Amino acid sequence: MTTIEVDGVVLEYRLLPARRSGLPTLVLLHEGLGSVAMWRDFPAAVASATGCRTLLWSRQGYGWSSPLSVPRTARYLHDEALRHLPRLLVALDIRRPLLVGHSDGGSIALIHAAAFPEDIAAAVVLAPHEFVEDKALVGIRRAGEHFASSDWALRLARYHRDPSAVFYAWHDTWLSAEFRSWQILDCLPAIHCPILAIQGEDDEYGTMRQIDCIAEASPDVELLKLPDCRHSPQRDQPAAVCAAIARFVERRLRC
Repeated sequence: MTTIEVDGVVLEYRLLPARRSGLPTLVLLHEGLGSVAMWRDFPAAVASATGCRTLLWSRQGYGWSSPLSVPRTARYLHDEALRHLPRLLVALDIRRPLLVGHSDGGSIALIHAAAFPEDIAAAVVLAPHEFVEDKALVGIRRAGEHFASSDWALRLARYHRDPSAVFYAWHDTWLSAEFRSWQILDCLPAIHCPILAIQGEDDEYGTMRQIDCIAEASPDVELLKLPDCRHSPQRDQPAAVCAAIARFVERRLRC
């Protein structure tokens, strides 16, 4: 395991080398229960399909990175996008990356792209959240019931040092009264880089409004709506996702 210390926090990460020159580094931003290991074989597949150098890392509190030092707040996605991600990119000397975010990671990518428009080459977002839907809250409550009555914690222990802390930090934050009004719709018009937004037609945590609103607000957006696909397009439709990202890179970012 490779680690780096940023502002006193130890973060685990992997950096896959580039196979082609003249392309940005892909920076993978994981979901609310994700980590380096939970990306499974997707990073290698997308790195191979695009030829890009590819960074994946576990945010604080996830995987084998440092545990959370303070309770999570309803601003946690903004904190990641505006404070922690920029500092990691500086520490690793990564400039003008292509952000690839899944779920929570997609929201972080969008917030970051809006705040630092000159510093981002492009963004790919997989099942991102721009506002809180009732469908998401229903899905999270069901997930909580399943976590409490199954071996899910044991299975998550393969990917996190403290799986219960990871799960309930996500579950309790999203179901809190403070988070109900969370939204990033006001960020979207400030994003000027190319965006590829991908969502499954069977997503259990969101409707197609989650990516349609990006296309309505931002000037340079491609949408991909995938059949037979739930909340994790990179797992349910990996070939289609990798091919779409490779086409996006080739059309929009090749020097």
